[in-house]
Order: sequence, then C-alpha cells, then structure tokens
Amino acid sequence: MSALVLDGKALAQKTEEELSARVAAMKDKSGGQTPILATILVGDDPASATYVKMKGNACRRIGMDSLQVELPSSTTTEQLLAKIEELNSNPNVHGILLQHPVPEQIDERACFDAIALEKDVDGVTCLGFGRMAMGEEAYGCATPKGIMRLLEAYNIELEGKHAVVVGRSPILGKPMAAMLLNANATVTICHSRTQDLAEHIRRADIVVGAVGRPEFIKAEWIKDGAVVVDAGYHPGGVGDIELGPLVERASAYTPVPGGVGPMTINTLIYQSVDSGEKKIG
Repeated sequence: MSALVLDGKALAQKTEEELSARVAAMKDKSGGQTPILATILVGDDPASATYVKMKGNACRRIGMDSLQVELPSSTTTEQLLAKIEELNSNPNVHGILLQHPVPEQIDERACFDAIALEKDVDGVTCLGFGRMAMGEEAYGCATPKGIMRLLEAYNIELEGKHAVVVGRSPILGKPMAAMLLNANATVTICHSRTQDLAEHIRRADIVVGAVGRPEFIKAEWIKDGAVVVDAGYHPGGVGDIELGPLVERASAYTPVPGGVGPMTINTLIYQSVDSGEKKIG
C-alpha cells in the first residue's frame, strides 16, 4: 500500500487562504493596518537574498506588508544591534526576521537574542526556545513548528510514539525534539556521530531527518509503517533520507521538494499574522 503523502505545499496554500481572510479582517477593524514583518538581510549572499524575497512575496500574497532592511556586508555587531532595537521599538512592526547566515564579523547569537520575544516570529531567540521547551507561550522555530503543523493537519498520532530526530542544530533538531516531547512522544536525538545510528532508527515510529547531508539516512534502516519526515534539501532534489524505497513501505512521508520546505515560510507568515492580531486586534 502506498504511503500517505504529507503535502506541505497544499497545506501552505490552504493556510494562505485562511491567513488572507484574517489579514482582511484586521484591515477592516483597524482602518487599513496590516501586520508587518521586518526582514533584515546583511551582505550580498545570493541564496539569502532569494530567501528574503520569497518571504516578502509570501507576505504580499496574503495582503500583509513586509519591511525589507538591507545592510552592507561591512556591518558591525553594534550597527546590527542598533537596527534590531529600532525595529523592536517600532509599534508598527509585528515580526522581525534576521536572515541567517550573517557575515562572520557579526556575533549572530547576540543579534538573534536582541529580538524582542513578542516579535520573534522565526523562533530564534534563546528565551523563545526556553519558553517553548517549558511549554510556555512563545513562537516556535519556523521549520520544526511547520513540521508539527503538518503532522497535526494529517492527524499523525504522536502520543506514546517513539520519535528519532537525526540532527541537533539550534534551529531544527533541538527544537524539533522539544516539540515532539511536548506532544507526549518518546524522543531520541541522534546526529552524524551517533554510534549504531541504524539501530536507533530501526526502532523509530517517527523519523525526522535533519542532519544536513544528502540521503545520509538509508531506507533500509527505517521499519515498515514508520512516519518519515525529511527536513533536508540538497542539489538534485534529494533530502536527508533515501526516500525512494520508502514510498511503498512507510505509513506516511514528506516529499522532497514539496513537504517540509513550504511549511517553513508558511509558519513564519502564520506567526507574523498571529503577532499582528495581538497588537492590532
């Protein structure tokens, strides 16, 4: 039997229709005001510029505004912190995104943590991570939160299940594990240096590939009937998991592309609208 396809692209499109209605309602109530997402791009990395453009396009599709801040590659930590503080203080800005990576002379963690908690719609601050992990109110990191929304939309049972997360990055693997734990899954965190990695994965009901290496996780390691979530994307259209043989063996899987990817930007916009509603009403 073919596996259920966890279609992130379709869910993102459906969500955009709902968000458009919410933004329109905000405009009506406030005399035309919409949520505003401020994006900060430091330097001239072409991939980063493309991502920022995609985020701006997503804002426009649902009728909200984006404020695009572009700073030169010579920007210092102090200059970037001053810009973030300016946006924190601007009552018309409801979300702040600092595009990763920043030039090497900048203390990226200090700049992420300078973003006000209520405007941290990308879920990158230590405070936001800690509150999320403790089950307190905070915006979740966009990619793992997008994965949780996708699993929820397709009624994937998490409670009591054994989830193995392969990857431990601060914006994906670690928050993913915390979110699954909060959903009452039993969670094992593995990574590229885990001994007997295949044995850990063989016991998993849910496998999340977030290791950043193309097809690092082999299909033969994954048991029949598992739910397979691939958060990777590499040249040639492959993810972190060898997906081909799993289409007939898994119970559900995220395609690459079209699975996790669309949910990341969608979650950023979703959380920006949520932040706007709290301020605009």
